[in-house]
Amino acid sequence: MTLKNPLTAARVAFASQTRADQGSSCKHILKGIAGSVDPGEILALMGPSGSGKTTLLKILGGRLGGGVKGHITYNDTPYSPCLKRRIGFVTQDDVLFPQLTVEETLVFAAFLRLPACMSKQQKRDRVDAIIAELNLERCRHTKIGGAFVRGVSGGERKRTSIGNEILVDPSLLLLDEPTSGLDSTSASKLIFILQRLAKTRRTIITTIHQPSSRMFHMFDKLLLISDGHAIYHGKARDCMHHFSSLGFVPEIPMNPAEFLLDLATGNLDDISVPEALRGSPDPQEFRSQVIRHLQLKYRAGAEAPAGRRTPTEQLRLAVRAHNKDRRRRSIGWLQQFAVLSRRTFRERASDYLDKMRLAQAVGVALLLGLLWWKSQTGNEAQLRDQVGLIFYICIFWTSSSLFGSVYVFPFEKLYLVKERKADMYRLSAYYASSTLCDAVPHVVYPVLFMAILYFMAGLRRTVPCFFLTLLATLLIVFTSQGTGELLGAAILSVKRAGVMASLVLMLFLLTGGYYVQHIPKFIRWLKYVSFMHYGFNLLLKAQYHGHLTYNCASRGGCQRLQSSPSFGTVDLDGGMREVWILLAMALAYRLLAYFCLLKRISLTPL
Repeated sequence: MTLKNPLTAARVAFASQTRADQGSSCKHILKGIAGSVDPGEILALMGPSGSGKTTLLKILGGRLGGGVKGHITYNDTPYSPCLKRRIGFVTQDDVLFPQLTVEETLVFAAFLRLPACMSKQQKRDRVDAIIAELNLERCRHTKIGGAFVRGVSGGERKRTSIGNEILVDPSLLLLDEPTSGLDSTSASKLIFILQRLAKTRRTIITTIHQPSSRMFHMFDKLLLISDGHAIYHGKARDCMHHFSSLGFVPEIPMNPAEFLLDLATGNLDDISVPEALRGSPDPQEFRSQVIRHLQLKYRAGAEAPAGRRTPTEQLRLAVRAHNKDRRRRSIGWLQQFAVLSRRTFRERASDYLDKMRLAQAVGVALLLGLLWWKSQTGNEAQLRDQVGLIFYICIFWTSSSLFGSVYVFPFEKLYLVKERKADMYRLSAYYASSTLCDAVPHVVYPVLFMAILYFMAGLRRTVPCFFLTLLATLLIVFTSQGTGELLGAAILSVKRAGVMASLVLMLFLLTGGYYVQHIPKFIRWLKYVSFMHYGFNLLLKAQYHGHLTYNCASRGGCQRLQSSPSFGTVDLDGGMREVWILLAMALAYRLLAYFCLLKRISLTPL
């Protein structure tokens, strides 16, 4: 299904500020660059590393934050965030979920990005058309793959990234080094596909480092950048004649791209130079003179960029109506949540159903059941042993849940930033789906764990005690999960998040109420912020009651459990207020995690 779009044919014009403001602390990267590209054309941005190609591309796509100064128009219309939906941006690194297949990647993207007025079948038909257009039929059921997952080839992965962007039929497609890491044959095929896409009245701008001769002649226009200045802008096939007219002629047969990069860096080995530049003894000074000479010649010979034409009222109204219609037709929050939940579960299914994770839960339960086999509470020593088991349950599920969730957002940061920059969904929908999907294994494995351990260890065999113990364990798990999400969202670094999680775990473990019951007053507040303190107390209250007796074989006769030193700081008959405290903590940690993630993602560059 073809989307009707008043911006289908986009003419992009751009011009950067010629000089930086005095006293400005901003870094001046692009200096006096101007140009335009029309529908049906491919513009290649070339230049040495650090010349400003990628910066210019990100500015054109609205992917660069901060105070950018300059002027960009699309069909003579100034850039606005609403127009970003009509711009496809393919990053140099293919940011795709490794566990999803090519077809799944495109289907989920279609469900999220295509308008609500399209049916599911129409969206699937659109995906089938994209797969056929990009020659991805052979690998449509193959996983994308990554560092630890075997998947598609580099060329197929790059084409999948392009398909992810052209699903919404963008009028402008931007690509950052699309041939990076590909062999010459795969790179040529990719450029040929881009050429075919351009013929459908799309405007394509791509940065490229050093293409082959065949690839170079596929480009319609070329913008050559050196040190932030343009030294050529025009038709790609006319560049050799242009520089020959300036006196720069290759002395040996040379790839045009190699010749242009040598000029942009001032490295003129095997290239004849004009008389005015000959005779400089210092190679570094000579290269600087060549670059300055080319910049001056470009400024002197280039025609002034076309002045900004005032947009007609009709065009303004068309763009405004189109943007309003796009917002109205976008899928709602609940649909986003449903699609993201299916995608998240599909992507993380291998982790949720990991055999090692199952073996860990079952194995630890069996080991603890054997160590505490049919444990008793007949005397103080036996009671102390059983209390130690309960605290270990608290430690095990706190550490498992904390470290299981602390890495989620740091690992998915790149995917989240890319998709948020493209306005694919609301962050709240992503966060809710991620938390809900992660909660599933955090329920299944503790239930299995307690079903094995509870009866092996000889804990109180009453229905209320079993379910209260299970409830306490699940509350500990959910609160630990929220703590991990908060740390991960606040830090968004795998290494630092792991270190911080270890420190928090150690702090909460020491203040949990088992190792130290009587904490000094000046630091006693720590136990009130430790969810392990409340979780441990809740487990004790679920298992014991103050009216129960123990140590009946002693001379003094039976004693109440509340009199035991093990419960010196716990009121076993004091109610279940810990349930509400843990629920409040779990909710508060998640809300804080969401707002931290919202702030950090908005400040993270693509």
